[in-house]
Amino acid sequence: MSDEPLVISSVEGPIAILTLNRPQALNALSPALIDNLIRHLEMYDADDLIRAIIITGAGRAFAAGADIKAMANATPIEMLTSGMIARWARIAAIRKPVIAAVNGYALGGGCELAMMCDIILASETAQFGQPEINIGIIPGAGGTQRLTRALGPYRAMEMVLTGATISAHEAAAHGLVNRVCPPETLLDEARRVAQTIAAKSPLAVQLAKEAVRAAAETTVREGLAIELRNFYLLFASEDQKEGMRAFIEKRAPNFSGR
Repeated sequence: MSDEPLVISSVEGPIAILTLNRPQALNALSPALIDNLIRHLEMYDADDLIRAIIITGAGRAFAAGADIKAMANATPIEMLTSGMIARWARIAAIRKPVIAAVNGYALGGGCELAMMCDIILASETAQFGQPEINIGIIPGAGGTQRLTRALGPYRAMEMVLTGATISAHEAAAHGLVNRVCPPETLLDEARRVAQTIAAKSPLAVQLAKEAVRAAAETTVREGLAIELRNFYLLFASEDQKEGMRAFIEKRAPNFSGR
């Protein structure tokens, strides 16, 4: 068994970078890798010094799906009681902004992981898809729901029913990806976006993320109520006072996260 960590973690100022590290298996998302990723995400979510998180993959893939060997002989009850899929909800629950830097394959669980992030940047080599239909199952970690919200029902239906993949440029054209970068500049672009976000008020970023997520997950009425509540809440923060004062004084704000 390899002594290499399943997730390589590094910190660059206010940014944490998490690299999925099973390159020999195209970063297949084994239960151990997912547990490791969740542990790092929750650790940085609780760290006041970290303001944005990047997830990427080692080698030729972001993540080429779940670890099929871990599921091949499982029963429905084993899948239910193991929490293998249920624990993925903890990834989507991270409060800080998470940026996916997708290099290579993002298939099955890898595509679902990317879609749990808040911003998706893709290398020109990236490919996205939900090929679960090819092995007799369907997506189980949000693929049918998030892909439909990103691409619309007809494109999502075709991808899910045929198992077809789309290129990074197709994904960007249809709204699944924010933008496409040359492979050599992908992480630098992710760092640039993360640094831009990290310079904002952490409280405003967190509440803005919650409100935007609500737009995809609730009704318009519920989403508007969340937006307005978060708007009002920020007027109790020191960052709101500092931000508006800095604007009036024509200087850069110094946000404290309070």
